[in-house]
Amino acid sequence: MNNETIKVACSNCNVRELCMPIGLTIEELSRVDELVAMRRPVKRGATLFRNGEKFTSLFAIRTGFFKTCVTTEDGRDQVTGFQMAGEIIGLDGIVNDQHTCDAIALEDAEVCVLPFDRIEEISREVNALQHHVHKIMSREIVREHGVMLLLGSMRAEERLAAFLLNLVQRMQARGFSKSELVLRMTREEIGSYLGMKLETVSRAFSKFSEDGMVEVKQRHVHIKDAEGLKRIVNSQLCH
Repeated sequence: MNNETIKVACSNCNVRELCMPIGLTIEELSRVDELVAMRRPVKRGATLFRNGEKFTSLFAIRTGFFKTCVTTEDGRDQVTGFQMAGEIIGLDGIVNDQHTCDAIALEDAEVCVLPFDRIEEISREVNALQHHVHKIMSREIVREHGVMLLLGSMRAEERLAAFLLNLVQRMQARGFSKSELVLRMTREEIGSYLGMKLETVSRAFSKFSEDGMVEVKQRHVHIKDAEGLKRIVNSQLCH
């Protein structure tokens, strides 16, 4: 068996509690373990799936960082999201049995391949798994709704503050620091996601630095005043 098809047990996985249901019995856990078809390495810059490709599996990110994007009619890449270890990617394919975006690794990554027909089959026996999949989908809908609100009503600085706080919160859930960030995406990619020009992203970062809220060294971001960033976001919500 080659490296691409190493069988992996969810029960021994270090990000299990982030992408699998908690509180399963031994029997249920052994059923859920059958979900993972294989582990797949994805090199930095490589595509995990493409827009229009047939949907067969969800992917649990074990290590690494991804972006999802679509190509607009005028040929530009529009970033639609960033996904990190412990998150599930590929939910976009469920609706029409085909993917609606490209998923590209922003650093060397490894994913667990979860064939969707097997998820459906095991979900019928393990209620906790079905509930968990629904929860993941719901979280994704809420996140998308949050992004729509962000883009619809916030000024540039408010968008970037909300983005950084969201990133830190997700990293913290994975046991990382609540104030240190290494941005795996470029400023252009952040701008594409937040609907901002590159200069505007850079200007907002500079403003946060001058105000003592963040310290930026290339891709390393140290959040010095999370409360200050929250106030920027909340000032918008109170308008």
